[in-house]
Amino acid sequence: MPGHRLPALAITLALLTSLAWLAGIASAQNPSQDASRGPGARRGSSRPANPASTPNRSRDSRAGVPEWTVDPAFRPEAFTFARLRYRSSRGGGWRVDYPGADLNFSYRIERLSSIKADPEGVVLDIDDPRLFDYPFVFIIDPRSISLSDEEARILRRYLLNGGFLMVDDFWGERMWNHLMGEFSKVFPDRNWISLPLDHPIFNHPFKLKEKPQVPSEDSAHATKDEPGLRRTWEYEITWEDPQPPDYRAFLDDKGRIAMLVCLNTDLSDGWEEEGISPWFFETYAEKQSFPMGINIVFYAMTH
Repeated sequence: MPGHRLPALAITLALLTSLAWLAGIASAQNPSQDASRGPGARRGSSRPANPASTPNRSRDSRAGVPEWTVDPAFRPEAFTFARLRYRSSRGGGWRVDYPGADLNFSYRIERLSSIKADPEGVVLDIDDPRLFDYPFVFIIDPRSISLSDEEARILRRYLLNGGFLMVDDFWGERMWNHLMGEFSKVFPDRNWISLPLDHPIFNHPFKLKEKPQVPSEDSAHATKDEPGLRRTWEYEITWEDPQPPDYRAFLDDKGRIAMLVCLNTDLSDGWEEEGISPWFFETYAEKQSFPMGINIVFYAMTH
């Protein structure tokens, strides 16, 4: 069962994250030219890649994301970005933004907080026995996800025994209805709730003034220079009118978030594409994607 909770680090994380973040954003104006920003110097890639955890990958395969090591003494408490590989009727959805989002976000966790992060991350099938070694798992763009009854049973056991699932890059009611149809196999007896802005996940360690809505970088740049207009809705989603973001959760028996669906937003594109332009970094990655992502991991690792 997932067991890597870090309650002893909660206060340290809140203080060090805030201080390090302030120091980091003051270090340079242009993330694409500042080595101290690490993965800010690169544009992420959605290309297919070897889905296995590969500690001996070459530096070039990291697309410029710096290498780092984790002291063996901290290894039991290290955060690992664990991405779930799922079956999909259209194929390949699980690998969107891979590996750029995973590597960039892990680097930010390592650099901007007191949590030690694995520099590689891991990709897991839902039925991989190692699933229960990771307290945080991530699913992206599940618009056509398909769960077997056995996978649903595994996920239910994982989530109700301390695991945390984040679902991201997810837009509109059509996708939502499909996801809920599949996850009714996981939670046939539970209803989701919409998290209010005063929920801890929006307030610790970063206090957010609104629920983040991050578009893909191409959607954002499409209207960047139009006065008075900021595109926060994916322009590819043409079959539905733009909607505000919502963060919907399934809770376990203790009221802990077990599954968080980040609806009408693409936080992970802010991770993957943080280096595409200084404007995108400052508008979305720095102010929304990374603070919200760190808040989510902070919650997952301390509850």
